[in-house]
Order: sequence, then C-alpha cells, then structure tokens
Amino acid sequence: MGTNVTRREFVETSAGLVISFYLPARRGAAPNAMDTDFAPNAWLRIGADDVVTLTVDKSEMGQGSQTGLAMILAEELEADWAKVRLGPVPENPAGWSRRMSTGGSTAIRTSWDPLRKAGATAREMLISAAAATWNVDRSTCHAEQGVVIHTPTKRQLPYGKLAARAAQVPVPSDAPLKDPKDFRLLGTRAPRLDTPAKVDGSAVFGIDVTVPEMLIASIERCPVFGGMLKRYDGAKAEALPGVRAVVALEPSPWTGRGGAWAAGCAAGVAVVADTYWHAVQGRRALEIEWDEGEAATLGSDGIRAEFARLAEQAGVEARKTGDAEAALAAATQRVEAIYEVPFLHHATMEPMNCTAHVRANGCDVWAPTQNQTRAQEVAAELTGLSKDRVRVHTTFLGGGFGRRLEPDFVAEAVRVSQAVGAPVKVIWSREDDVQHGFYRPATYNKFTAGLDAAGAPVAWSHRIVAPPILLKFGPLDKGIDRTLIDGAANLPYAIPNVLVDQVAMDLLPVPRGFWRSVGISQNAFVTECFFDEVAVAAKQDPFELRRQLLKDKPRHLRTLELAAEKAGWGSPLPSGRSRGIAIAEWAPTVCAQVAEVSVSADGSVRVHRVVCAVDCGPTVNVGQIEAQLQGGIVYGLTAALYGEITIERGRVKQSNFTDYPMMHINEMPVVEVHVVPSDDKQGGIGEPSVGPIAPAVCNAIFAATGKRVRRLPVGKLA
Repeated sequence: MGTNVTRREFVETSAGLVISFYLPARRGAAPNAMDTDFAPNAWLRIGADDVVTLTVDKSEMGQGSQTGLAMILAEELEADWAKVRLGPVPENPAGWSRRMSTGGSTAIRTSWDPLRKAGATAREMLISAAAATWNVDRSTCHAEQGVVIHTPTKRQLPYGKLAARAAQVPVPSDAPLKDPKDFRLLGTRAPRLDTPAKVDGSAVFGIDVTVPEMLIASIERCPVFGGMLKRYDGAKAEALPGVRAVVALEPSPWTGRGGAWAAGCAAGVAVVADTYWHAVQGRRALEIEWDEGEAATLGSDGIRAEFARLAEQAGVEARKTGDAEAALAAATQRVEAIYEVPFLHHATMEPMNCTAHVRANGCDVWAPTQNQTRAQEVAAELTGLSKDRVRVHTTFLGGGFGRRLEPDFVAEAVRVSQAVGAPVKVIWSREDDVQHGFYRPATYNKFTAGLDAAGAPVAWSHRIVAPPILLKFGPLDKGIDRTLIDGAANLPYAIPNVLVDQVAMDLLPVPRGFWRSVGISQNAFVTECFFDEVAVAAKQDPFELRRQLLKDKPRHLRTLELAAEKAGWGSPLPSGRSRGIAIAEWAPTVCAQVAEVSVSADGSVRVHRVVCAVDCGPTVNVGQIEAQLQGGIVYGLTAALYGEITIERGRVKQSNFTDYPMMHINEMPVVEVHVVPSDDKQGGIGEPSVGPIAPAVCNAIFAATGKRVRRLPVGKLA
C-alpha cells in the first residue's frame, strides 16, 4: 500500500507535533480528511514533554493488541518505549477509512504496514528537523530511543524539542522502513501498556461506567427464541422503591450491511431504576405472558435427528479435488465415522452491558464493544440520527471471543434510554448472558476415507451439516457459509481425491455468532481426530503419517515437527499417560499441539501437559503471543471437556457456571509455547491455539483407552 502524505496531514500545535496517517478512504470520511479519497486511520502525537501518544481503532479485551500496535509504531519511530502512551479509541467510527472492529486475530496484521509507515515517516521528519537545527548534513544524523543524535559530535535532541520544527519539514513520500534485523523492540517481551490501570483498579470496563443522572435497567427477555410479548403488567414493579419506569421492547431486527438482515434484540420488558438491585427487584415483580411461537417445539434431540437425516443427502461442494467417489469405490479399505460438536456459549467474564444517552440532537454510547462501527450504525438507525451525531466511547472489555461483535446489547441500551429520556446502563445477569447469546453452531460431520493396498490414504470425503452463521446477513454466497468449512475445505494433507460439501440447515430462531476461532473450533476437532482414525487403519504413527502428507506444506511441517520434538514424541511417558497430536491453520498462522493425558478408572480425563508450537510469521510481543496461545488452549480445552448448550422447548437449558462449567485452576495443564522463527506471511495469534487442543486431547484419550471420542464435550468417559 503506497504512502502519499502531504503537509496538510501535519499540523503544528502548541503542545507539539501531531501526525495523521491515512489509508484509502470510504464514504463518510472525517471532515479533516484530505481532498483526495483518503480518511484518517491512526493518529500519532508527539508532545513537548517527549510523550508519544498513539490512538488506535482496536478494542482491548485482554488480548494485548493495543500494546502490540504501539510497539509496531514505536519500533519505526525509534521511540523510547517508556514514554509511549495509548489514547482512547476514536469516538466517531464513521470518520475512519476502515470499519472499526476487532476480531479474527486481525488487529496486528492489518495494522502492521500502516503503523510502520506512519512511524517511519515521523522518524524521518524528526531527523530532518534536527539536522536543520544543527545546520548539518542530514545523513550524519540518526534517531534512537526518542532522541535524534548527530553521529560525529554525539549531540542529541529529544523528540519533544523537535516536534514543532518537524511540522515544518517537507514530508517524505516514501520513508524507508527498518530492516527487521535492526529491530530493537519488535520480537521482544514488552510490558503491556494496559496492565498498570488493571492492577491499580483505574481501568474502566463497560460495567464500571458512570455518567451523571444515569439510571440502571434490567431486562426480562422472552425465554424462547423468536418469541413475542403477548401481555405484561408492570404495576407491581412500578410501585417498588427506586423503580422509575417499565419499558416494553418488541423484537428488533434491523437493516445490516448492504441491506441484509441481522438479528436484533429479543422481545422483553425493561425495568429502569436507581440501582441494579432496584431494577432486578422490579423485574421479579413483572407479570408477563409470552407468545412463544413456532420455536417452542425446538429441541436438541430434534435438531440432531434432522442433522442425521440431512447428512444422507449431497450438499453444496466446497472443495472437489480428483474423484473421491470413484477412489472410495476402488479403495482396498474404507474408514467411516460420524463426528458431532454442540452449540457453545462465549462465556465472557464480564456479562453484556451498555450505557446510552439519547437526546434530540445526539447520542452517546459507552460500550465494551468489539464492533464500534456497527454499534454506531445501529444507534443511528434506532434514533434516526445521522452517524456523526452518535459517539461511541469504547471501554475495556472483560472478554470478547466474538460475542461483542454483535450489537444487540447496544441496541437495548439505546432503545431504553430513548424511551425514558435519560442516560441508562443496561446490565445483563449471568443467566441473561448464557440464555440470550449468539451461539457457535452445532455441526454434524459424516466422514469416509479410502486406503490403497499399501495403506496410503487415497480418498477423503467430509460432509458438514450445520446451521450457517452468515445466513443472518443475507443469502449465502454460492450456497456456502465459508465460516463452516474453514479448516475442512482447506485440509492440508496431500490426499489425491478430496470432497468436502456442506448441507445448510436453516435454524433462524437460534442466534448464531462468531465464536473464538470460528470454523476451526469445530473442524480442527473433527478432521484431526478422523485423520488419526485413518492413521490407525493404515497402521502408521499419527505423527509420521502427518509428516508424509505435509511435505508440500513447509509451514505446517516445521510447526508440526517442532511441537513433536519439544514434546518428546515417541519417548517414554510416565505411567498412565498417553500423547495425542493435532495441527490446524488459522490462515496463515499454523499451530500444532501435543497433549499428555491420563484417564482414571472412573473415566475422568486429566490433561497434564500441552506443548504448543506456532508459526505466526514476524513476531511483535513474544509475551503477548505466549499469553494468547495459553489463553486459547484454556478456552478450547474448557469447551472440549465441558462446553455444551442444549435446547429444550425453544429455550437454552443452561443458565450459569453451575451447568455451563469453566475449567478450574487446579485442572489447568502445564502449557509450553514454542514460536517457529519465520519470515512468512504474518498471521494472528488470538484464535490459532483454540482448534488443535480438543483433537490432541481426544487422540491421546484413544491412545490411552482405545476409545474414540466422536462427540463433544468429552465429559466423563463411560
């Protein structure tokens, strides 16, 4: 992406130098955008106090990406890391050149080039300013640790003293980027910039927000998917102390991107009060009658039976290599299996919440959101205000995992505030959160593989039956939901005949959403476990067969080999333990894991050790990489052992951590993370470790017991 920066992008202020860096603009650009079709992406400010402030468009939900983004810019800027600060996420998403959202492990890789160029441009201007101040040849100066140094004389000028003059320097059209071998900060372990505020308690999460005259609301929602409000009586609630109002909320679908439909709010009744306690007491006093609708007959058993029926019919082809059907017919040996995964809840530690203040001439939203652009759009649509009249104040997020990409909790706060004419914070209980989420789809997978006389895999057939996520945005592209085939259609193994098809089961009443690692979370489990079945049928070691079939995939191969080497694959284990191995790609990042597992006499599964290898390309913050991979393993392992959302009479049966359990700290295995040195294409690190953990564990269970786990969660083995 080219960089064309003009003087207009640099404005001198009394405080110092402010640099705006632009990417290709879209409609709705900010008023201070250039006359050409560009709009701001990120702002770098260097103050007279030498402090470097970076404003980014990404949410901080514990993943550390804001620190990583600051490191990228600081590296090229040659800033003093101790003086780097983060400003707030911009409040007007419509003024940005790209949609403002955080998900899919894209924060670092989509900002790598722009931030490097922004930092390099600022560095070169500061060097030029220093050279002009000293009246020396520019080539005799260099920047280092927040100062410009005149190399022959060792004279120094800090950035703060150069900021005003740098604003007058001609802007380089193509500032040179540093050679990666000269990086001082990138690839190291840098302290997180958000840690101090979280340690001293000054960090503000969505649930912490307080604004003047704010009221609190709790909402009783229809327990059945797609149900309607038939009748309600709020008199008893309104009579309680502290209760200010009772507001009925009809179901609220809204127009989404490109005019497509996206799921909105559930029908409900909000109780607005002085405190959360008063709101909950009022909610308990409500008298409500629901029209449960057609979804009231929906249940997990019926869904599974329909999955099985649909699996017997051909789907839409997602991948066809060679002729799998003919190869299967000619195979010496066939391997067949059915694999299933359940609906899953995101289970963020901070339940959904949002504060909104709707006025005649504007709307403010305070939200722990992953999707500022959509939050702004929804608020504008509901209020009738133009988007530039809606300000989104992004707080810290107590977990996201894809759940906070959805704008339903924002819409509720906006609607309730609009109804009562005051700022309102809507707080969800844990039960609200579990029973009114956007769930990862359940899938039903029919596999058939064929081996030749020598035991080599010659055919692979995989049929995926599932309710699509992307259907809520409109018709599927060529009948395929790409999120459901990720990790399946791109099977990396060199099998000559492969057929992957998808059968879409329309379950519109059940809200579906993007869950951490999305399709990889299902397909890594089903494909890697079935591949192990193929290896056993071929009488080959699972690791060795993978190696043979990944010879044309160097990134996969080196990651797999590193994990196996560090885990001691093939070496003796303590008594009672077994190993399992798995690999998955969250493109382009590749992650391989080896799990050490024991199974007790009563069928309880214990994971003792996980060795994780990852190739994510150029690294930013090594500590951040390790933490994210460890976190992904905790997340994926919890789901593998315990996670399941079941539906009965059109409603979610689970309600809290009592029946949707999390792993306890005493269950946590030792996790070792090894990063493959790589100059390949940069990938993300938030999702890749989620997928391989379930198959690595289940393959180890087979090695220990001879029993295949083909349906999650593992629970207690019979």
